Amino acid sequence: MATVTDWIEGARPRTLPAALAPVLVGTGAAAYDSGAVWWKAALALVVSLALQVGVNYANDYSDGVRGTDDGRVGPVRLVGSGAAAPGAVKRAAFGCFGIGALAGLALAATSGWWLLAIGALAIAAAWAYTGGDAPYGYRALGEVSVFVFFGLVAVLGTTYVQLGTVNTAAVLGGIGVGALACAILVANNLRDIPTDVVAGKRTLAVVLGDARSRGLFVGLHVVALVCLVVLAVVTPWTMLGAAGVLPGAPAVRQVLRGAAGVDLVPVLRDTGLAELAYAVGITAGLLMG
Repeated sequence: MATVTDWIEGARPRTLPAALAPVLVGTGAAAYDSGAVWWKAALALVVSLALQVGVNYANDYSDGVRGTDDGRVGPVRLVGSGAAAPGAVKRAAFGCFGIGALAGLALAATSGWWLLAIGALAIAAAWAYTGGDAPYGYRALGEVSVFVFFGLVAVLGTTYVQLGTVNTAAVLGGIGVGALACAILVANNLRDIPTDVVAGKRTLAVVLGDARSRGLFVGLHVVALVCLVVLAVVTPWTMLGAAGVLPGAPAVRQVLRGAAGVDLVPVLRDTGLAELAYAVGITAGLLMG
């Protein structure tokens, strides 16, 4: 039987900065324009965190029952390791999706019912990443989904529910945050290339190969920095987001040096911290500007 620690590890806490970062930036963009609505920001955070944990459990379940996680390195896989029954992990995933749906319903009721369609798409995308008969995560589309839903949609949606519109800061912040969220997934899939090839899982890293995946990882960090420079036109204070370089630089260095397998686990941690520091810096800058 899985312990509480196993369930926490199965939620993959290293990925949670990818849920927190877009809500921070989206709220900062709203505050810069005409003021944040903090209770809506809190609900947006519940939605984002619930979907992130939900998709992590959903991936654990779907990859586990397919046998994709057999022999994989990295955080514990509840189903793949046999620590938890597949049905229990699946229920945990849908429980998280339900929490996110309830928080999203409250936001839609106060900001626009059309947001329900966006929420439904986000939940469907979370499940279909590795679930269902034709998971798109097995077709090299995972990074596209992460950029859209944990970058643009999460940032712009957070800003919209507070302002009733979006602004330049939200768009640029969404692109930058989305790029770093993609970098987390690239590092994860780079680590798993050997086992994914055996399992027949065609992630973008498998399709691109080791060398080009490393180049993509670096390029995504560059995109985030370019967005930061352009965002400084809105207010120079957003350059505080350069704090993301501190944890990001060691991650890039390790990837360029050819880190593989378990040596890429710290890269996942550092990239998540880079995204969080990037978002905190931008948000602080927008609040000060």
